[in-house]
Amino acid sequence: QVQLVESGGGLVQPGGSLRLSCTASGSIFSVNVMSWYRQAPGNQRELVATIITGGGTNYADSVKGRFTISRDNAKNTVYLQMNSLKPEDTAVYYCYLASKEGRPPRVYEYWGQGTQVTVSS
Repeated sequence: QVQLVESGGGLVQPGGSLRLSCTASGSIFSVNVMSWYRQAPGNQRELVATIITGGGTNYADSVKGRFTISRDNAKNTVYLQMNSLKPEDTAVYYCYLASKEGRPPRVYEYWGQGTQVTVSS
């Protein structure tokens, strides 16, 4: 069983920065994908950024150029550096981990509890 623990959320003014962290613990397969999702009230959960073990990344168009996802494989930790924050970024941010193991491969998925990010003057 894998547990994801998020931290770093809070209140920030527009244009400010925030860094989220998510650490995975438990029986973690070394090759996996870690992502950040977010969900604002009344909206569906959306993918913000994702990173694979080797370091390849992908971002939602709305955050490109402002957010950076990174990971420390030795620490099983993923980060989301958020710069130039806008009120539209206000949401609960969730950490996500997915891996494929075994033959035939089986997908395992895990979610963190979420951390609130509020961007407001």
